[in-house]
Amino acid sequence: MKNLSADRRMIKIAMAAPYLERDEEQALALAWKDHQDQDARNKIAMAHMRLVISMASKFRNFGLPMSDLVQEGHIGLLEAAARFEPSREVRFSTYASWWIRASMQDYVLRNWSIVRGGTSSAQKALFFNLRRLRAKLAQGDRQLTARAVHEEIAVALGVSLADVQTMDARLSGNDASLQAPISSGDSDSGERLDLLACDAPLPDEQVSDMIDGERRRTWLNHALCQLNEREMKIIRARRLCEDSATLEELGTDLGISKERVRQIETRALEKLKAALVAEAPVLAMQH
Repeated sequence: MKNLSADRRMIKIAMAAPYLERDEEQALALAWKDHQDQDARNKIAMAHMRLVISMASKFRNFGLPMSDLVQEGHIGLLEAAARFEPSREVRFSTYASWWIRASMQDYVLRNWSIVRGGTSSAQKALFFNLRRLRAKLAQGDRQLTARAVHEEIAVALGVSLADVQTMDARLSGNDASLQAPISSGDSDSGERLDLLACDAPLPDEQVSDMIDGERRRTWLNHALCQLNEREMKIIRARRLCEDSATLEELGTDLGISKERVRQIETRALEKLKAALVAEAPVLAMQH
């Protein structure tokens, strides 16, 4: 009840604010623009709060509190007042409408669903116009299938058919909590979270991968023992480090040419391959 009375009081104050004549509006805008007169800016904003309330009423169908919509619209109104250029000789209401609407639309997109929607201009147009266009097409004499309706909306808004179908599905259903219980008969049988498929490997696959990984590490360590000190240094620097060294860097460090480093690396890799095949013949079949 407190919120309801506060909303009514805010609306009453806004509707009672006096209209501004064009000359008075221009004078207040210049006072803010030239002298940063906060009172002038606030008078412009208060005089146009009825515009905020009127626009907020158009977004009530999204199920969000009217007071929150008005607050967001007021933020857009203040932003418009701060950016308004009186030299353009445009009425403030015309300029402010865009800022108010943009602020409310952003609020709706952020709070209508826990799933974040598209933020491109095309996706916003789809979100706010899909229901209206669908209702308009339904009023015609043509008997259109759901797909035909989606196709016409996609063409009208310049988006893909898949985007229209996805958005229509989102607008047709409500968010469901993963902690919501699933009832089976007279008792609860768990939560929705229990029905989500797990992408992790199965326990037997995890054990198998662990054993195979340990086996391969053992084979590699045995093969590395076949290399001499210089070959080992090159292989570690070139193949086993996250930031591999260049041939030129290794050549400078070892006092040899980069071509010689490449030759040693090639020979070391051949020795490793031979040692691995001898250790585990199955690797020869895989390669």
